[in-house]
Amino acid sequence: MWVLVISFVISLVSSLVLTKSLISFFKRNKIVALDLQKKGKPLVANSGGVPVFFGMFFGLMFFIAIQVFIFNVTNQLVYLFAAILTIFLITLVGFFDDLNNRAVLEKKKDIRTGLKQWQKPLMTIPAAIPLMVVKAGYTTMWIPFFGNVNFGILYALILVPIGVVGAANAINLLGGFNGSEAGMGVIYCTSLGIYSLIHGKIVSAAIFFSCIGALVGFLKYNWVPAKILSGDSIQYLLGSVVASGVILGNMEKAGLFLMTPFFIEFILKLKGKLKVHCMGKLRKDGKLDPPYGKKIYSWTHIIMNIKPMTEKQVTLVLMLMQIVFSVFFFVLVGYVA
Repeated sequence: MWVLVISFVISLVSSLVLTKSLISFFKRNKIVALDLQKKGKPLVANSGGVPVFFGMFFGLMFFIAIQVFIFNVTNQLVYLFAAILTIFLITLVGFFDDLNNRAVLEKKKDIRTGLKQWQKPLMTIPAAIPLMVVKAGYTTMWIPFFGNVNFGILYALILVPIGVVGAANAINLLGGFNGSEAGMGVIYCTSLGIYSLIHGKIVSAAIFFSCIGALVGFLKYNWVPAKILSGDSIQYLLGSVVASGVILGNMEKAGLFLMTPFFIEFILKLKGKLKVHCMGKLRKDGKLDPPYGKKIYSWTHIIMNIKPMTEKQVTLVLMLMQIVFSVFFFVLVGYVA
């Protein structure tokens, strides 16, 4: 436990220092985006996944060093290194998606182009390769109506990439509010981290708690009003963190349940042919109206249809929703047990 606590603290401090440093670096190099739900739509530093990844990295390197030099445990570390590489590669894809075109920088266009919709899942597939080549995870899974099914080599070749790509792109569907992506990430990673500890999955716990520390450090600058935006890089990173931790810990059912809000978001977005967005329309009083009136294409549209809210209020409701799913998950686990 003390190793996990120190890994958490190292990730938090590293992310805190790196985020502050990278804000000015990103601005100088025009790695910025419009903060669309603020008056005047100011240009703000973007791509929060970069400092969050490196915050995680330093925390996990400490965890690995203690396992090797103090406990002389190395048998699980190849899987942890594969997970770190998967998270890095998918964060890199997200960083490419965060790069802006000139029209956005000159404020002639509100939404940056980034990667095309079809490119996103395609470019995230290679990120699954490290977990595939080390045969990460457990090949036997419980399937409704079928019971335990051993997928053998198909688990590594098919289910692992589906899990990585699916999680990354699902989490990428819901966001756009200061603090929302990192705030929700803290909640579901905490749930998965606690679940990992309960079931003795220490490597998965190290991934989740290092991620939580990095997110908490980042949130100091990402909370309303944000000095740096999450960007797609942090959403891709969070998807890969969930997928990696779940695969290594044989926690697929837990991961799927806690990702339910994002699956619902996908269904809602399908109604709009995946061409709709989450953000609201800014009013003069600083509150947000739903962008499509009574039409619902996102959780955020449901929230803003209840009553006009500020950006901070929408973020807090999204986090509360994730807490409800997390609490229900642990109640359900206790009931089943």
